[in-house]
Amino acid sequence: MKLLSILLLTVATCASADLTGNWVVKDDLSDGTSRRQYLNLKQEGPKITGTIRVTQFFYKISDSTGGPEGFTITGTMMDGHSPRSVKYEGKLVGDELHVGTRRRPDAPLSELVAHRAPEGEGAMPARIPPPALHRVKDNGLVRTPPMGWNSWNKFAGRVDDAGVRGMADAMATNGMKAAGYQFINIDDTWEADRNAQGNIRTNKKFPDMKALADYVHSKGLKIGIYSSPGPNTCAGYEGSYGHEEQDALTYAKWGIDYLKYDWCGARNIYTDEEMQAVYQKMGDALQASGRPIVYSLCQYGRADVWKWGPDVGGNAWRTTDDIRDTWDSMSKIGFSQDELAPWAKPGHFNDPDMLEIGNGGMNDDEYRTHMSLWSILAAPLLAGNDLRNVPPAILEILTNREVIAIDQDKLGRQGKRISQSGEQEIWARPLAGGAQAIALFNRGGAAANISVKWADVGGKPAKARDLWTHADVSLTGPEYSANVPAHGVILLRVGR
Repeated sequence: MKLLSILLLTVATCASADLTGNWVVKDDLSDGTSRRQYLNLKQEGPKITGTIRVTQFFYKISDSTGGPEGFTITGTMMDGHSPRSVKYEGKLVGDELHVGTRRRPDAPLSELVAHRAPEGEGAMPARIPPPALHRVKDNGLVRTPPMGWNSWNKFAGRVDDAGVRGMADAMATNGMKAAGYQFINIDDTWEADRNAQGNIRTNKKFPDMKALADYVHSKGLKIGIYSSPGPNTCAGYEGSYGHEEQDALTYAKWGIDYLKYDWCGARNIYTDEEMQAVYQKMGDALQASGRPIVYSLCQYGRADVWKWGPDVGGNAWRTTDDIRDTWDSMSKIGFSQDELAPWAKPGHFNDPDMLEIGNGGMNDDEYRTHMSLWSILAAPLLAGNDLRNVPPAILEILTNREVIAIDQDKLGRQGKRISQSGEQEIWARPLAGGAQAIALFNRGGAAANISVKWADVGGKPAKARDLWTHADVSLTGPEYSANVPAHGVILLRVGR
């Protein structure tokens, strides 16, 4: 009888020792927030089903092997139209789930410990149907492309109150403000949670957002902030889902002047076909906030955003994936914008992402190409470097007023590619008063002679000026030729 009891206890223990349950991995961060990974698992014999939620990603388990003594699960999601997957390996140790992932197949397995969480914790919120489409009134802001600074490219999650104040101090005194830069924009990772009334709160890095906004304004500058239409931002912080009107009122109360609104977590709830309606909701909320707030859509060029961006109240919209501080990334992004020219106009601009000038991944010729190309494209000029310690050569590139004048031309029209021969390209942008900006780009790895035929750009001009050497150009004959350095540019302003 005693032996039978032991056998029954053993069977019961084995039967209960499965992976079924809602498991959470909690990682406390220094900013007072925490990142949570949820594995909601159901084991049915040798098969494991369920979902995985990590920051802004939400996966359904599509494949599994093993059990409590050792298992592998693969989660798959559709990121717009592209599949994305994550793979976990682990085992049950007592009442802890020891799991890990590999960043690469040959990388070591990360070591994470998950504990049981209440059923339903970490689940995706209920879907809120998007509103019916209508046109949002033009807010009348940024008739020329916005200029300023954004924290992400250099600092990512390290942005904080002291750093933002330092950037404002630098911009106000180093010549950038005088050259036209005005926005100091805080990107992701400022958020904490919501209070009992649902109002968004800042984390420890930003103890008083209203006081910070007042400080930036005291420098004669404006301040921007970041959110997402999803439950989470890209970095897994609190998004604006279901709180759009409330967040817009909070931003207005703080004194915010600019909102970057990043799709990220919304893709788990909405399709790309619903994107316009989702962005419209925040556009309406900003209009109703009582404060003029520039509205920047960040959705990586999906769903032909340039065709409907103005209709949702957008002042600028991302047309590409994230830029990196490399020649390949910058040039691939910048030179791919030609067909979008018809959609740019005053107050509504194509945005090929922020500037990498001064972050160290390119040389000065490449950074001059970066600045010239973005100006030809009538793109927002949002510096992404540390403004508190800028080398003179980089500051000269960022504050070249003759080049900035091209970007800020009041006609608001984007330039286009006029001709291409191998790795050499000529672009032209129409300017107010009948002038033009003509750029000779050398995408090749060696210096090259490039010629522009005046007949291709409307006829021989009466005058021309090189905007990087700040010198007038002598015009003779039916064309202009110049030797352009590798990955470099000659940028001319020509007129009658």
